[in-house]
Amino acid sequence: MGGIDQVNETRLAPAVANEGNTVENRDGVTRNIPMDAIINLDHGDPTMYEAFWEKMGDRCTVEIKGCDSLSYFSNPKNPCWFLEPKLEEAIRSLHGAVGNAVTDGYSIVVGTGSSHLVNAVLYALTSSNHQPNQPNQISVVSAAPYYSAYPEIADLVRSGLYKWAGDARQFEKDEPYIELVTSPNNPNGVIQGSVVNRDGGILVHDLAYYWPQYTPITSSLEFDIMLFTASKCTGHAGSRIGWALVKDKEVAKRIIKFMEVTTIGVSKESQLRVAKILQFIADGCKQFGSPQGDNFFEFGQSLMKKRWQVLRETLKENQMFTIPKYPLQHCNFFGDITNAYPAFAWMKCKEGIEDCEKLLRGHKILARSGRRFGSDPGFVRVSMVGREDEFNLFIDRLSKIQSFNNGDEKDKANASGNLV
Repeated sequence: MGGIDQVNETRLAPAVANEGNTVENRDGVTRNIPMDAIINLDHGDPTMYEAFWEKMGDRCTVEIKGCDSLSYFSNPKNPCWFLEPKLEEAIRSLHGAVGNAVTDGYSIVVGTGSSHLVNAVLYALTSSNHQPNQPNQISVVSAAPYYSAYPEIADLVRSGLYKWAGDARQFEKDEPYIELVTSPNNPNGVIQGSVVNRDGGILVHDLAYYWPQYTPITSSLEFDIMLFTASKCTGHAGSRIGWALVKDKEVAKRIIKFMEVTTIGVSKESQLRVAKILQFIADGCKQFGSPQGDNFFEFGQSLMKKRWQVLRETLKENQMFTIPKYPLQHCNFFGDITNAYPAFAWMKCKEGIEDCEKLLRGHKILARSGRRFGSDPGFVRVSMVGREDEFNLFIDRLSKIQSFNNGDEKDKANASGNLV
């Protein structure tokens, strides 16, 4: 997941301004980026994938005529009656090709992004046994650092069924709970499991980043509820398509009911577009090393690997920040030992710097403070999935941030948060 709590930040400060000096990136693509522009890396807008889809041309073009898709219904015989059959087929095909999740025996429920599905799942898991006069809401927890939108998602509608209860590691109540398990984790990219592990708990696995470009695929998962999104899988965040793989058919029916009441289904146009894209990617999984470059995950992993190598080299020279190290693992998809290249860099300032987000803001880099993730302000999350020119400018600025020990008064002023 990665969209719901970034919209306001993005409206206030676009990734870069669109006028000024031109900069040529490593691919020879020239964009207008003022060297003093504010770079917004607070959000996880996956625009790095534009280069791949531009190269594919019209191979994923979908034609929708004015007479198409007028009905509410996509498949009245399916309990999820608004799920387009082509999308269901493409989802099962892609998971089969990648080997990251089992789909046999699972119901598929489509949503307007996986953020929408989180609310639907919380409703489905808490509504079945709830009594009208029941005083206690079911606690929703997640291990810190947790996805920064979870508290807002859980508490936005002030539901009488559930409430946000914070860090799973601090949850000690002897009562029912729901634990949101994000793996790989947003913000730090770590593969993780549940934390509370007590009777009365229900697990929901948010697997938005469990794709080969971000992490080694070590097994085909089969948890009770698994959430995915096209945003981070394919880069098509604007289409707003997510899906849930649900083992319990009764739970799936209640998720569908939430969708019926809140949105009366999901856009058919978006579903058909994403179905075409997912099937294209699934077919391309057979083309390892193709001269046409059709394997989307090869493209994604190659680009992420280069960016992480550049970031690590920069931080090694800089000596101002640290980032996590990830274990080498065998990836079943690539058939090789690979490393993790998360969508976000979870950076920690060296001792003596209390507010990492403020330090970066002083260098016109907008990032998300560790506070938002239930963690320390000495941490900050930085997006690694933006356009190439944005990333290059970020690295350039990062390399110029020097240690306070060198007596550079300008950097001390920058740390106050002033944009200079």
